Amino acid sequence: MKKRRIFDIDLPEEEETFPAGKSEESPARRSPMAAAITENAESLRERRAVEDQIRAENDALAAEHVRMKRLGLIVDMVPLDAVECWKLVRDRVKGDDYELTELVASIRDLGLSNPIRVEAREDGKYELIQGYRRLSAYRQLLEETGDAEKWGRIPAGILPRGEDLDGLYRRMVDENLVRKDISFAEMAMLALNYVRDPQTAENDPDKAVALLFQSAGYQKRSYIRQFVRLMDRIGEDLRFAQHIPRALGLKLVTVLEERPERAAQIRAVLKDWDNRSVSDEIAVLQKAVGEGDPERPIPVATVAPRPGKAKTTFQVTSRVGTAKCTAANGRLEIRLDRDFSALDRHKLEAALARLLDDIG
Repeated sequence: MKKRRIFDIDLPEEEETFPAGKSEESPARRSPMAAAITENAESLRERRAVEDQIRAENDALAAEHVRMKRLGLIVDMVPLDAVECWKLVRDRVKGDDYELTELVASIRDLGLSNPIRVEAREDGKYELIQGYRRLSAYRQLLEETGDAEKWGRIPAGILPRGEDLDGLYRRMVDENLVRKDISFAEMAMLALNYVRDPQTAENDPDKAVALLFQSAGYQKRSYIRQFVRLMDRIGEDLRFAQHIPRALGLKLVTVLEERPERAAQIRAVLKDWDNRSVSDEIAVLQKAVGEGDPERPIPVATVAPRPGKAKTTFQVTSRVGTAKCTAANGRLEIRLDRDFSALDRHKLEAALARLLDDIG
């Protein structure tokens, strides 16, 4: 038997090789299930990031909406018949409003450039805060044209409920202060109406002027206080009070304080003078202070001053609400947040008769 010969052969060491397209760094191959799970997790992370971004943007928009709503900058088209004017007593005085005629023409030709401001009510309606003339102009245009589609709704900045009454009055006053045509008589009437409002706590007109006209200068507030005294004495019989010049108004206050009987004389002259003009009324006031054309015939009534106490203001609480009352010489005024014109006339007459019998 032949022996096998064994030879020692030095072979080179085998190098570790990898399949084509692979390398040492290549990770272990994942199963299809693992790949699907990984892709789904990445998709969920991306979706969550997008949702978080959208949520943050929505929160920012909501916060901005609330901020703008508080400022009354959210504007909507509000039906005219949904706007009420009960909450705030306006500064309107008697007589023709010539500026309203111009405003109607401007809105008809150019549209409304400055929306009114209203406060949302719980019953779905709105209380007017600013823009009485603009609202009046829209109502006049609706009445003239009958075009409810064009004039039946008015742009309005909507304030949220909850702002205190003093703040709402301040908003109305500050808007009026920027009007160049607002008169001292109108500002005085606003202060008087504020203290007569049953929903306000202030009964002193001078304090009301300080509260409402904080944005006005000291001298202007002083003039308003003087016109408050004038309007309180003869304002009910004035038809063109907004046309009284400042100097004439201040002289009238001085005269009425020195000679209180002059107030009754002026009121007696104006009381039944229905066809008088602006110049007629101003002439009567000028004559009362010793001014004007001495050749112009002005009827002057001689009326003796009526005895009586100074004006008294008080509040009365009843089952229908709290009324603010003003008792003065020859006048008893009751202000209540209620439309008395809606009551049955006979019922109202009977109630007033009982009241007069009780106090007589």
